[in-house]
Amino acid sequence: MTIRNLDYLFRPRSIAVIGATDRPHSVGSIVMLNLIRGGFGGPILPVNPKHERIAGLPAFHDLSALPTVPDLAIVCTPPATVPDLIKQLGHLGTKAAIVLTAGLEADCTGNGVDAQRAMLEAAQPHLLRILGPNCIGLIIPGLGLNASFAESTASPGKIAFVSQSGALTTAVLDWAAENTIGFSKFISIGNSADIDFGDILDYLASDPDTRSILLYIESIKHARKFMSAARAAARNKPVIVVKAGRSAAGAAAATSHTGAMAGSDIVFDAAIRRAGMLRVNTTQDLFSAIETLSRAKPLRGDKLIIMTNGGGPGVMAADALSLAGEELVALTDDTRRKLDAILPSTWSKANPIDIIGDAPVERYHETLSVLLGDGGSDSLLFMHAPTAIVQSEEIARECAPLIAASPRNTFGCWLGGLGVSAARQVFSRAGIPTYQTPEEAVQAFLYLLAYRRNQELLLETPPSRPVGLTVDTEQVRRIVEKALADQRSLLDEAEAKSVLAAYGIPVVETRVASTIEVAAVLAQQIGFPVALKILSPDITHKSDVGGVALNLESVEHVRIAARNMVSQVSQSRPDARLTGFTVQAMINRPDAHELILGMAEDQTFGPIVLFGQGGVATQVINDRSVSLPPLNMALAEDLAARTRVFKLLQGYRNHPAADLPNLYRTMVALSQLIVDIPEMVELDINPLLLDENGVMALDARIRVAPSLLQGTDRLAIRPYPKELEEMLEHGTGPLLLRPILPSDARSYQFFLQTLNAEDAHNRFFCAVRQLAQSELARVTQIDYSREMTLVAVSQGGSESEVIVGEVRLIFDPDNQQAEVGLAVSSALKSSGLGSKLLSKAIRYCRERDTACMVGTVLVDNFRMLGLARKFGFALSAPRDGLIDIHLKLNTDRCT
Repeated sequence: MTIRNLDYLFRPRSIAVIGATDRPHSVGSIVMLNLIRGGFGGPILPVNPKHERIAGLPAFHDLSALPTVPDLAIVCTPPATVPDLIKQLGHLGTKAAIVLTAGLEADCTGNGVDAQRAMLEAAQPHLLRILGPNCIGLIIPGLGLNASFAESTASPGKIAFVSQSGALTTAVLDWAAENTIGFSKFISIGNSADIDFGDILDYLASDPDTRSILLYIESIKHARKFMSAARAAARNKPVIVVKAGRSAAGAAAATSHTGAMAGSDIVFDAAIRRAGMLRVNTTQDLFSAIETLSRAKPLRGDKLIIMTNGGGPGVMAADALSLAGEELVALTDDTRRKLDAILPSTWSKANPIDIIGDAPVERYHETLSVLLGDGGSDSLLFMHAPTAIVQSEEIARECAPLIAASPRNTFGCWLGGLGVSAARQVFSRAGIPTYQTPEEAVQAFLYLLAYRRNQELLLETPPSRPVGLTVDTEQVRRIVEKALADQRSLLDEAEAKSVLAAYGIPVVETRVASTIEVAAVLAQQIGFPVALKILSPDITHKSDVGGVALNLESVEHVRIAARNMVSQVSQSRPDARLTGFTVQAMINRPDAHELILGMAEDQTFGPIVLFGQGGVATQVINDRSVSLPPLNMALAEDLAARTRVFKLLQGYRNHPAADLPNLYRTMVALSQLIVDIPEMVELDINPLLLDENGVMALDARIRVAPSLLQGTDRLAIRPYPKELEEMLEHGTGPLLLRPILPSDARSYQFFLQTLNAEDAHNRFFCAVRQLAQSELARVTQIDYSREMTLVAVSQGGSESEVIVGEVRLIFDPDNQQAEVGLAVSSALKSSGLGSKLLSKAIRYCRERDTACMVGTVLVDNFRMLGLARKFGFALSAPRDGLIDIHLKLNTDRCT
């Protein structure tokens, strides 16, 4: 995750084109023409050994002949030549290249030279960044830069578009030109051998020219890098994604129900939600969603009011909303009374609100005034079908100021063509999101609703060690290590239930019998009725082979069932090893819901948690949702709420509501099991019973495999590092030193106000007393993989926590160095708190094997300079009023 040297790609001062030519319709020719026609202001240096001039510009026979070192090189030569050219460019000092050439990777059989790998190896020593290979190129309209072989160019705008597909890139260019949509950056990443989505998102997140980001994704290579960058970007500006490839190929080969049900597309959906981005289905939806997000006001309610002058459009809008699983808001008695006073007696009396087709302008205005002024927070869909009673434009002019002045979100829908085009323009000029059909307008509301919910998920920061969860990790490790030592990948049922019990998940007592007679004895000890199940390391779904018998009432029934099982299994699975039986009491909970809760390993995003309706038909019903661990209670609730069975769990008719908090705690416990035990690769709890009395795991399957990773290292999202929390004794009372949290935004803003002008200037090099909301989000909503802010918090209770000091560390992508900044409330200067903060920061950097710590200090910031000397930092000579400080932590790696 690095933006190192990306300025040379996105803001080049000079460009070399290697493989430039005048040959018509060649890549080298089109690139040259695009650069010249685009109006790039810097030197354009064509390189070709066979030409003296190309496109009217002097040409150079090789790189050594260039009169200056180009910031950016565009390579459009055969694959075998690319690695050496990159090596030469690195030696010259060029820091960025666009490789348009395709065919660099070795073929799928492993034959041939992997020129892509050789290219990367040539670039790495020089930190030369590469866009591509196999890409269309890059367009930056604001610089007049068209470094691509696209047929057309892009107009200036505030949208950044990034695509893996070259063909889609050129198609979107044409579509955008027709619809007058402009771009800040238009980027084709191709194979993304070096620069990938993570790097570009990191850059665009802080790009002042970009207000929103659109991504076309086919695949993700580095999940944690992508999630880290995506979450950082989504905190600052809308990020909207369309992803190709919605199939779940390969899921059928999975051992467990969870593995088979957790297809790659549903996992990608879960990742997008946790990153605070919005996923849409088509490329056209990308731009529609941007229209909505850029014009809409902050969404407060989650329901919709529909106002229309015709019943049919209202029904169509209501249908579209209902099919998406959302609801119309019910009108209050007060609102209904007010509408009765102004509408004809034949109005609909309900939502959708049909104000009747003969409505004059005044009726529109009065109805809007009631709906926008009722104190509610839900959104409004304003729909109009043209009539001969009054001109649509007149209605729009009367209503637009009222809508624009309201804090409520209102979506406009003008049905028709030329007759309502002027009305649409009035709404658009007033900043009101406007659509042509009821379905488009409802979809816009749904996108806004999904975006808000995803942004809320972005703020959730589950801890690495949930409070109040008691676990026996060592017992689980012993069970897993024994299975692996026995060269078994599947735990038996008794072992699996012991694992669950160790993490506080209630299980039915299960006893193992090696023979039929032992099973009969155990059944008598447990008490009838009992359940009997086959025990085999080779059979995952026991019921599929007749390996489950329920409600056995006597010893003889147990013997008969066991003999039948042995016979059936020997016929259907003669290869399976039978090691015995499990016996357990029958659980009599007739009103309990059968659910499935499990985990699986996604090839891209690592471990996932799955929840849904369980039982033997779980894959047929296919009611499931997926989330990325770690989970907290809020994320667990979101996971459950995205299933159809969730409505049943909330209670209906004479069925009481299930114990949902207990379910959420079980989900959090499973999430912690995933974090603690990296050998866990698949787990099914099916069925998991849930009723008003809580949960009970009736059956469980667990698959394990050796792992070289620690639990948190395999997660796509790093949890809040609770293990870094530390109590400090201080003269003013005990302080908690901990990582910063998103919920600290208000407290951090107050902390800045406790700094006097001199201290604020010393810390930030300017008089910062308050941060803009976007910057405050970047400070408090951090990714713990790439930066760390430790805050000292006074312990006055959670409602009155006060930040009194901070130390911030920003790590480079190679973990070579961490830039450090420190501030203490002005009232606590010289109290020793700064020393404790810096000491903690140094320990943390050593633990993560950072090579060195660096910082920049004002020459007259004597306290910070003294603190640096105390802890062994080397101080540079003053330069422009600044002193660089440097502490070597790893002498072998620190440069």
